Amino acid sequence: MKLTAIIKKGEKQFVALCPELDVVSQGYTIEEAINNLKEACELYLEEMGAPEEIYSGETIIVNFEIKHEAASSIKK
Repeated sequence: MKLTAIIKKGEKQFVALCPELDVVSQGYTIEEAINNLKEACELYLEEMGAPEEIYSGETIIVNFEIKHEAASSIKK
């Protein structure tokens, strides 16, 4: 089963999210975050089973900007 990992740098660790399962994990390196996410996803699937919404197609991840007053106060 192919899943997606979205990784962001946190304050001290990298945070990895699997959007198909809505599972999150973290690690001090990108590799550690991905390995921890894989383990968390395996445990999730063991416990909960595969959700029916998972599709076998490609996942497209894009960044986009919005114009909003609150957006200018977000730290990057």
